[in-house]
Amino acid sequence: MDLEAVRTFLAVLESGRFGQAADELSITQQAVSKRVAALEKELGVRLLTRTAHGAEATIDGQAFLPHARALLHAEARAIASVRPGSRALRVDVIGRRLAPAALLRTFHRSHPEIELDVVTLFDADAAVAALRSGTIDASFRAVTMPGRHLPEDIGALPVLDEPIELLTGPAHALASARAVTPARLAGHRIWVPGIVSGTEWAAYYADLAAEFGLTIEVTGPDFGTEPLLDTVADSPELATFVGAGTRLVWPEAHDLRRIPVHGPTPVYPHSLLWSLDNPHPGLLALREHLAAAGTEPSDAAALSGASGTPTASATSATSGPDIWTPSWARQRTRRPAL
Repeated sequence: MDLEAVRTFLAVLESGRFGQAADELSITQQAVSKRVAALEKELGVRLLTRTAHGAEATIDGQAFLPHARALLHAEARAIASVRPGSRALRVDVIGRRLAPAALLRTFHRSHPEIELDVVTLFDADAAVAALRSGTIDASFRAVTMPGRHLPEDIGALPVLDEPIELLTGPAHALASARAVTPARLAGHRIWVPGIVSGTEWAAYYADLAAEFGLTIEVTGPDFGTEPLLDTVADSPELATFVGAGTRLVWPEAHDLRRIPVHGPTPVYPHSLLWSLDNPHPGLLALREHLAAAGTEPSDAAALSGASGTPTASATSATSGPDIWTPSWARQRTRRPAL
């Protein structure tokens, strides 16, 4: 149904004159008559009749009147639903326990007026496809893995270099260490069952293992975080890697240890991605917030807040040049060390 014809019908009925309706709509009186006639033809009934007092609704016109108004109200709501700033900013955070989710929570505390819709997508390819289709407004990802390039219409802002920590049970050989070097981890079994071939995090851990001669095992199904923590807690041999900003809670009896890795400090490079033609004002606010925050590796652990206090790496992580990240990762401009 032609909504302009419906709008014209209402204008004639409310003004009582075809000529006055034409003035209100900034069209000719002839165009008004044609629109009303086309609508009547589509409906198969006469909607208006001319009288000495002006245009009046017929019985069918009176029946159609509330529905005509409802159509225009629905049109207005539909337009408002996609008007920039009128809908929630949809952001992909990879996982709700991970550091990007903490970054987004910090943004929300600073900008409570911006409604957020938080989602989790699988990998960078899925995130880029969603950005280009308009399904999401922004995504936190490590980019770009070897052999991949971001499309020209996708923007990227490096926002966080997150230190990687070693997580062990109390019986592990390294459980009492205050910190370890990557070289010291050679020969130890590091189990990361969530690695999926072809993803950006698979590329990251492959480069990490190759750089420092590590043994990173991906065998077995990924049953989630809690079974992983149960297995590591009971094992004197297995350890795993976690991001310093990852929120983890475990039973007290597990007595798990989060051990900083330094010399150099491996960091996972998070970037914010967005479509360059996305006009959502909340997106600009998010980008400006993250650019101003300039989170350092030494700040990342404090984002986790899992137990209300920072982990060891929140006070001992090294900032500046003594970090490692894959050569393919987008580099973030770091503040000078104080």
